[in-house]
Formats: sequence, structure tokens, C-alpha cells
Amino acid sequence: MKDERGLYYHPSLQDRDARMYVRDNMGRIEFRLWNRQDPDVWERHGWLSLEIVKAAAEMFKSRETGRNPLALYDLDVAKRLLMDGE
Repeated sequence: MKDERGLYYHPSLQDRDARMYVRDNMGRIEFRLWNRQDPDVWERHGWLSLEIVKAAAEMFKSRETGRNPLALYDLDVAKRLLMDGE
């Protein structure tokens, strides 16, 4: 899907208010989250490569919340969106 911010997918089937935007930055796929319930998340968090996301997820593991933040970042879906252009 595509809107004025760019290409995106819904990272959670249960939460259609969240969108994960994707872009190609010189051959590296980057992600950026937007959420209708918390629109400031767009400003607080910039574009992130999957490598940065994975490093942050490792730090998140130490909190033992039982949640997997990597589940929001789907490299295959991002590649397909970028290949198709929408």
C-alpha cells in the first residue's frame, strides 16, 4: 500500500491503526513506524535498518517482557513492496 508518507504494510493484523513504512536507502531496506493512536511515534523514531532493529531487540530481550519486537519488521514483505512499488 502507499500513501503520502510512502510504501507501507500493517505489521499487526489485529491493529490496523499501525503502519510500517519501508524504503530503500542506497540498497539498504529501512523501516519506520506510524500509529494513528500515537502519531508522535513517527517523529520520535526515524528510519531504522534491520540491523539496528535486531540490535535493539537483543537489548529488549533483557527486559524479559515476553514480547518480540522483531515481529513488526518483515523483510520479505518490505522487499516485495519495494519491488512492486506499492
